[in-house]
Amino acid sequence: MKILGIETSCDDTSVALYDSDRGVAENLLSSQVDLHDQFGGVVPELASRAHLVNLLPLVDHLLQRHELRPRDLDGVAVTNGPGLIGALLVGLSTAKAIAHAADLPLVGVHHIEGHLLANALTAELVLPAVFLVVSGGHTELILARDVGVYERLGATLDDAAGEAFDKSAKLLGLPYPGGPHIDRLAASGDPERFQLPRPLARDPRLVFSFSGLKTAVRLVVEALPRPLADQDVADVCRGVQDAIVDVLCQRLFQAAKETGVGAVYLAGGVAANGGLRAAVAKLAKRHRLHFTPPERVYCTDNAAMIAYAGWQQLRAGRRDGLDLDSFARAPLSSWR
Repeated sequence: MKILGIETSCDDTSVALYDSDRGVAENLLSSQVDLHDQFGGVVPELASRAHLVNLLPLVDHLLQRHELRPRDLDGVAVTNGPGLIGALLVGLSTAKAIAHAADLPLVGVHHIEGHLLANALTAELVLPAVFLVVSGGHTELILARDVGVYERLGATLDDAAGEAFDKSAKLLGLPYPGGPHIDRLAASGDPERFQLPRPLARDPRLVFSFSGLKTAVRLVVEALPRPLADQDVADVCRGVQDAIVDVLCQRLFQAAKETGVGAVYLAGGVAANGGLRAAVAKLAKRHRLHFTPPERVYCTDNAAMIAYAGWQQLRAGRRDGLDLDSFARAPLSSWR
């Protein structure tokens, strides 16, 4: 089966071709980082307009590179939520048009399921497993008993970990998106200088909170002399990274113990963070749990994960009609 994947949930326009015989044939992406950098974050209306400009040329380019026509495909998979409504509607409308014109089956994919299954693009999944989904908009723990069988174990009570990274970076004057810059600079930071709080560390629930950490970072940065010295910035980055990684790891392995699974996974943009990947690998080895990090190219929003998730649903007999709607927020639910 050849599945066209379309992903426009936020600020990256992405299309991909998944071939069930060969895996990911190609994954194309048009980034909007330069567009939103001047605002320090994603501007929804600008993101939607950029998707309108970029999406169809990307689809045409993808099909031409593989000498395919729309009717040569076996289905279309598209992210229909959660995300920015305007951005989602661009992708969903395009997917519906292609599916209708070429008489192809259409399936809507929950964005979080795409991130979970991104781990299967380069390595076989070991299920059941607990997934830590961590990005700019999400921080949650998902128990996957099988593909299509999901249970949400816990989530953030306020801000996402990715947002905490980005807001901390902004306080330090680092470019958007800030998470990768903190990850890089933390390597040369002093781990003892700034001991930032670990929110809800003693709370028995599988929940997260990062609003207090952001406040603590602001207070630390405001107390530093201006202009900020390079070492000061690196030391704060190390404090931020260590605090967030500690909390994420604590909850992930708490969830793994409570559910009795044999594997843990990372999913979402922050899964590309080197400090987090190293910490989870170390703890997984200590607890004798399977862990294979997703390839970094599949951590951030991409259409390859949507095409693969769509293939899983289509091969199981799922189909959506042309009345498929988009949604800004909704938890991942089982479909199998």
